[in-house]
Amino acid sequence: MNKFIILQTVSPSYRNKFFDYLSSILKDDFDLYSGEYYFEKSVTSDLSYPKRKKITNFFFLNRKFLFQFGMWSIILRKNTLVLEMNPRIISNWIILLIRKILNRKTVLWGHAWPRAGENSYSDKIRHLMRLMGTIIIVYTKTQQKELKEKMPNKKIYFASNSLYRVDEMKTNDSNSSINNMIYVGRLTANKKPLLFIKSFHKIYNKLPKNIKLSMIGDGPEKQEILQYIKQNNLQSSVEILGHIDDYEILKELYFSSLFSVSPGYVGLSVTQSFGFGVPMIVSKHENHSPEIEAVKEGENAIYFQTDNIESLSEKIHYMYEFKDKWINKRKNIVEDCQTNYSIEVMGLPFIEVYNKN
Repeated sequence: MNKFIILQTVSPSYRNKFFDYLSSILKDDFDLYSGEYYFEKSVTSDLSYPKRKKITNFFFLNRKFLFQFGMWSIILRKNTLVLEMNPRIISNWIILLIRKILNRKTVLWGHAWPRAGENSYSDKIRHLMRLMGTIIIVYTKTQQKELKEKMPNKKIYFASNSLYRVDEMKTNDSNSSINNMIYVGRLTANKKPLLFIKSFHKIYNKLPKNIKLSMIGDGPEKQEILQYIKQNNLQSSVEILGHIDDYEILKELYFSSLFSVSPGYVGLSVTQSFGFGVPMIVSKHENHSPEIEAVKEGENAIYFQTDNIESLSEKIHYMYEFKDKWINKRKNIVEDCQTNYSIEVMGLPFIEVYNKN
């Protein structure tokens, strides 16, 4: 039997719906293998996910590199194997080499370019990895186009990072119940959650009363954030809710939010926000993740000047000043997200690769 196997460093809970979708289409031909922790320890697998087959991650040189164990029995078989396109996973180089010699189909899934950009030295190493893969799946149409120019003879697909099925994307447009603002993401320095709270604090007295700032996530910045909230008597207006992956709870939090904020670089939370019709305030000059492609300034988002508390404060005030305008856009924001960033759309290239076995 020719299986479709995905091998990951970790399989976080936010990926469960995507893997469920693939499993519903591919049935017993689908397998998922992953370790427990990512390079960043705050990113972990959902250990309760029943479709996950456990493997061991061995990190070395201060967690800069990774070697995986526990999946080598699948390497030689005539399966379609999907690997992370990450040169720091040393075991993937060995797998690629073996499977290339044996003429096995191996798919590389990940960012087209390293964080340093396509002209960086590290991309020369990544390019060697790309050459060894049979097929490449990147995260955005833009990345697909750019990479195709560099590798015109390589089969390259794009699968937009998505969190929800089409039928889960819905919104609330009742003006009276939409008063709050929300942040969803890890509480880490490069996500800059404290910048959001400081900007909110600066404009607090000019905002409508009885609004809440909800922060969903966990991480090393949490204690500093809690200390700032306490020192500035913001306990009644700012709630730190920790990591939440329950769809119904998140839906209610987004339904009551006028907008979300990405104070640092944009990640997957942008399509989550748009999936509930909630526009986002985005930091303008960041080294954003590929999901920035979803942002349409003036339609589903506005920008503030990076690291500028005054600028973010002004944009927060602006969103409340033009509340009706943004509430009226919520339905269109959802529909655009359904068209471009659903689990079903994300799954299409994977299903196509499988069907071409």
